Order: sequence, then structure tokens, then C-alpha cells
Amino acid sequence: MYRLVSKLVIYRNAGEDSILFRLADICQQFYTGGYIKENLITEIYIEINRLLDIATCYGFDKNLWHNYLAFILAMSENPFTLVSEKTGANEGTVNIFAKSDFLIFKQLFDYDFFEIENKLGINCFSVILDYKAVVKSGHISNKSVSGKVQELSVAIENAADEGQIYNIVTGFYKKYGVGKFGLNKAFRVSYNKDTGEVLAPITSTGDMVLDDIIGYEAQKKKLVENTEAFLNGKAANNVLLFGDAGTGKSTSIKAVLNMYYSRGLRMIEVFKHEFKDLSRIIAEIKNRNYRFIIYMDDLSFEEFEIEYKYLKAVIEGGLETKPENVLIYATSNRRHLIRETWSDRSDMSQDELHRSDTMQEKLSLAARFGVSIGFYKPSQQEYFNIVKELAKKHPGIKLPYEQLCLEANKWELSHGGISGRTAQQFINYLAGVAEG
Repeated sequence: MYRLVSKLVIYRNAGEDSILFRLADICQQFYTGGYIKENLITEIYIEINRLLDIATCYGFDKNLWHNYLAFILAMSENPFTLVSEKTGANEGTVNIFAKSDFLIFKQLFDYDFFEIENKLGINCFSVILDYKAVVKSGHISNKSVSGKVQELSVAIENAADEGQIYNIVTGFYKKYGVGKFGLNKAFRVSYNKDTGEVLAPITSTGDMVLDDIIGYEAQKKKLVENTEAFLNGKAANNVLLFGDAGTGKSTSIKAVLNMYYSRGLRMIEVFKHEFKDLSRIIAEIKNRNYRFIIYMDDLSFEEFEIEYKYLKAVIEGGLETKPENVLIYATSNRRHLIRETWSDRSDMSQDELHRSDTMQEKLSLAARFGVSIGFYKPSQQEYFNIVKELAKKHPGIKLPYEQLCLEANKWELSHGGISGRTAQQFINYLAGVAEG
């Protein structure tokens, strides 16, 4: 294995500390005889443990060795893979190196660990080659990544030669993309000092859809229309969803991500204290073949907070224009985002001559969102309708409509008032009682 891995060119960026290179070094020790048996077994178990961690995180199953090799191919970002992401297979001298690497991967797929296991008296390789994973929910493992990587793994298993693997892998890149942006839906700010990367994948995302939000049809339609325009390369606006708490603002944005992920939409969650990193975030994503929504939840600022200045500069006003593949979607309970006082609206103040200028500066942030969508607290009848529709999704809830409304009314009086969130919490309670 060591001789194979050492000849990789394009996919060499897996790293010397990767499972692949570490196992290759272990195999080198084994076949040269320069090892102490107990120490080598320990090294093997360490790498098997790392492999199981990856398999658990992404929900891999069956042949974990093949899944891992396919994962390397799917995640490797280099000039060859990034070009293939946009255009698929290409003509060029680089294909000589690519096909040479794919021949190596074919040999790695077919690698026989029997001699190592037999001589060392272990069976861990046999176990990972026929692994039966515990079934997990989508909130634990990233099913989207798992499905794609296993699809690639099976295709390579059935490939006859490096030429077929070349077509399989480049086709995969064109269809799904490459690296963390190709395989994952959502990301958070997590600076990696070794690579300089600012973003890390969120591997556990919810499966909400817009139909989960009862009512608010006009608001959802407006959000979808703007997102459709963005994905189609047409003019689109940054969006501010504002209004009462618990009305579905955040859920709507997350549902839009699930709706359009297959069309290349990705989402980056950024919190207020991370606004200083916005320029670096945009620099990391601006040349990728995806559409990114920077998502800011519960956005609001107190008088003394100045982070909004970073946001204003990014949205509109800096020398470098915001890339055409980036939009900002934010939610807030405040229409104007920044807390105002009555003194803001007067030019007569002890500490500032022109306080109205301060007010205009604060209002200008909300004005930079081209689309503002209001989500307001439902009426009582609308609240009852939400409860009724949500109850239909739980066959165990058998209360008559009148009693359902009566209990829902009691619930909201002691649980924060009328809202879609309160309705959902009430239904969760009833469903739990029914199942119990």
C-alpha cells in the first residue's frame, strides 16, 4: 500500500496524517518487518477508530474502507477537481496524472488485508469491510453526504479500469460538486489555523419543509420567488424576515435550503459576533460553483453595539462588491434591527448636535435589505387552524375539534401566547401523551 499511496499526484493533498497515509505507513512497517507486534496492532486500532468516527459522523455502511476512499475523492479540493466541478470531464495533460491516481485508487479498493490480519491475529479489517451500521436519524448523521459517497463507492467498485473511474468521478463532481461545499448543505464559522479556512460543515441539519408552516402563504411565496431568481442567476435581493416571535421566520429560511439544496444552494450561519469575519467568509466562497445564503438569525443590535457596521459594508458600501453568488437572509423581531430611542429622533441632545443623523445611520441597515417580509402573530382563529392542521400529522391525537381548540387555548395562556411555535409545542405535548 505504501508504494501505491506514495505515487499519488493530484490526490496527495489527503495529508500525511490522514488515515490513508497512516495505514500506508503501517503496511510499510509490516512488510519490511521493522515493527513490534503489539505496537503495530495499537497503531492499526487507532486508525480503525478514526475510520469509525468518520463513518459514524456521515452514516457510512457496509464496506467502510471503500466508503472512506470514495470520501477522499469526493472531498479533495484541488485544481483538477474544482475545474471538473464546473464542467465535468476535460481535455488536458492533467488527465494523465488523474487517470494514474484513479488506477491507484482502484488498487486500493481491491487491497487485501488478509495477510496482515492473519499474521497479527486481528480481524478489524474484515469487520470494516462488512460493517452493519446502527440506523440513525438524519439529525445525527448527514444522510445527503452518506448517500452520495456510498453511491460513488459502489460505482468505483464496479468499474473495470481507471478510464471508467475517471468518467465516474468527473461525472460525480459535475453533478454534486466537490469538497465540503459540494457534499454539505450548511456551514458555520470555525477558523482552521492550519488551512486558513473559515467555514466548517454542519453535519446535522433538520428536514423541515415550507408546508410545515401553516398559513403565511404570501410570505412564503415572496421568499421562494426571490430565492428562485437568485438560483436562476437573475437579480435578487437580500431578505429580512421580521415580526413576532414563533411565527416561522427561521423555519422558512431553513426549509428553503432543503428545497433548493439539490440545485446548488448552500447556507452559512453567521452570528453577530462573527460579522468581522464576513469578508474572509465571502473570499472563501465567491469563486465556487454554488449559490450561498448567509443566514443571520434573530438579528438585532443595541445602541452600544457596532457590529452592524461590518454588515453594512458587506451588503453595500464597501469597495469590493458582494459576489453575485451570495445573498444575505436575516430574521429579526425588530423591523429596523437597531434599537432606537426618542432622543434619536431629536436634533436637540446634550451629547450630540445632530441625533437625527444617528437615526438615519441606524435605519440605513434595514434599508439595505431589498425585500422585507413581515410575519405577524396569528389571530385566535388562525391559531386554532394551525393547531388543527398540525394535529392531522399525528394519528394518535384523536381529540374532537372543539376540545382540541379548548385545550390549545389553555396551553397558549400559560406558554407564551398565540404563535405557530406555541401551536407546535402544544401538538408535541399531545403527541407525547398519546404515544406514552
